[in-house]
Amino acid sequence: MPIYEYECQKCGHQMEALQKMSDDPLKECPVCGEHELKKLVSAAGFRLKGGGWYETDFKSGSKKNIAASSDSSGSSGSSGSSSKKDS
Repeated sequence: MPIYEYECQKCGHQMEALQKMSDDPLKECPVCGEHELKKLVSAAGFRLKGGGWYETDFKSGSKKNIAASSDSSGSSGSSGSSSKKDS
């Protein structure tokens, strides 16, 4: 289930709600009780697992080549596993 962010247009209270995609949007603010909640547009948070493009693009230091270091098959590729840098 996705986590939606809401903001009350009346009092400014911000909150998150775990809801099904089919659920109606929340309307009542839990702080002031007004029906002024609006959904905010925000980036989705997720984690990809396994080897892939993000493995080298978004990790740094000793975590950069996790898939290459745990792969004992000795396959060669352009993942940069031969030049390990700790910065």
